[in-house]
Amino acid sequence: MSTTPTTNPSPNFKAVQIASIHSGPRLLVLGAVHGNEVCGTLGIQRVLAELDSGELSLARGSVSFVPVTNPLAYRLGQRSGDRNLNRNLAPTTEPKEYEDHIANWLCPLMAQHDALLDLHSFQGQGQPFVMVGPQDNQGTLEPFGHAADEVALALRLGVNRFVDGWLSTYAQGVETRRARTGADASRQALLNTDARYGVGTTEYMRSLGGYALTLECGNHADPQAPEVAYRAIRNTLAHLGLIAAPAPETPKVIEALSIYEVIDRLHADDRFARTWASFDPLVRGELIGTRADGTPVLAPDDGYILFPAALAQAGQEWFYLARASKRL
Repeated sequence: MSTTPTTNPSPNFKAVQIASIHSGPRLLVLGAVHGNEVCGTLGIQRVLAELDSGELSLARGSVSFVPVTNPLAYRLGQRSGDRNLNRNLAPTTEPKEYEDHIANWLCPLMAQHDALLDLHSFQGQGQPFVMVGPQDNQGTLEPFGHAADEVALALRLGVNRFVDGWLSTYAQGVETRRARTGADASRQALLNTDARYGVGTTEYMRSLGGYALTLECGNHADPQAPEVAYRAIRNTLAHLGLIAAPAPETPKVIEALSIYEVIDRLHADDRFARTWASFDPLVRGELIGTRADGTPVLAPDDGYILFPAALAQAGQEWFYLARASKRL
């Protein structure tokens, strides 16, 4: 990761806003927060074409589209420019990396909206899923008061797999990480001991008083991923009453999971027992991997593995554990 701003960064940031003459909800839709995740960009472009042609029009409220949130990473065809935009997202008076400049533009834009739909894809194989925020609470980590609105929207995006518990689990991991990290550690290692590094677009939107969802539309190269993104945008517009369209159906079968623990890779020689994919089931006591010193890493309970990162750097997240949830 670069510690100085990238030279010759990509040109201006771009948002397209469509507004009705009638007041209503203000929606923001993001694509390509990670530059190699283009399904959201393609879905947004398709909806914009329908709005431009008159095939689609707003009945109330407004919607802002950012087809390419990270122009540099998009131009390079990679996840990030200088760093992950979806970590430690907040304005700064001392931007050091290209993504800091994006944050200084994007965060005020988010403040102008009520709801956010952030469209992503993932590296492995698997079905689309949506990341949902916390239940209503007055805590210090992620206070929130729009859980019902957020869940109602999540149920209408067109997917049937739902995951929550991200930031609280990340913060627990930070506490564990901090205990073993010295003051002389690298900048990246120190960032990993800061709970704010778990804050991305949706968490920041909730901190502003809005609500937000991250939709993982499928594998990066899946030709159906742009269709998932397009359908989710159309369903969101319909659900919020921004367009005159039938109310989207909710799924007949729901799979809801809660993330409850993150396990870090401690050494470059830590190895998985096999090639894992997100949402692979785990049985209590099952061998997940082996530490560099030979210590086995076993599943503490029945559940699922999420976001396995075989190439994670030492000191960073190796995988997450999740269990079935009855929240939805």
